[in-house]
Amino acid sequence: MTSRSAALNATFAALADPARRSMLLQLARGPASVSKLARPLSMSLPAVMQHLGVLEQAGLVRSNKLGRVRLCRLEPQALSQAEEWINQRRGEWEQRLDRLGDYLNSLNPRGDGNEHSK
Repeated sequence: MTSRSAALNATFAALADPARRSMLLQLARGPASVSKLARPLSMSLPAVMQHLGVLEQAGLVRSNKLGRVRLCRLEPQALSQAEEWINQRRGEWEQRLDRLGDYLNSLNPRGDGNEHSK
């Protein structure tokens, strides 16, 4: 597996959890402390830290400690790589759907959308 593939896998795995997506939405508004990120979530602080660890390992979040406060910020480059991968696939998917549409239209040459009205 390439390092790019591993990075994408980590990104999509991190995005799979709703609590982590919620944290990313908060961080999209600007840097936030761990306690601020934890406030709207119904989980313990250690669980929040574990989720943040997953986000950091995926490269989606960076944090640094300022005194007794850990400040987190979004790292948009990891999301850009995932977006690029999705956009590449989108072209392939659209071509396949276009071919399927052409095939279905060939089954109904009148194009009236009702193949049962012969």
